[in-house]
Amino acid sequence: MFAVIKTGGKQYKVEVGSVLKVEKLAAEVNSDVEIKEVLLVGEGNNVTVGTPLVNTASVIVTVKEHGKGEKKINFKYNKKTYYRKKGHRQQYTTIEVKSINA
Repeated sequence: MFAVIKTGGKQYKVEVGSVLKVEKLAAEVNSDVEIKEVLLVGEGNNVTVGTPLVNTASVIVTVKEHGKGEKKINFKYNKKTYYRKKGHRQQYTTIEVKSINA
């Protein structure tokens, strides 16, 4: 069984047991979170597509860790007069899918 969920403005295809990094969630480590924004649920040839969401479906995930991604450098430069160097590290949450309820 698989599902397509939406979290942090992005869409992810998940299966039971899959581990992925998503935008930071406001949850404690080792706690369970229910994601109700399920766009599609499927098993074999039986696929349910939401309009835009599947109302009866949800995905239970476990929060494994919080962290920061690699540093991205934004560098602006104008000849002789101006330059700016600025960095950014995006925060993320690693989750593991426990179950898909359809």
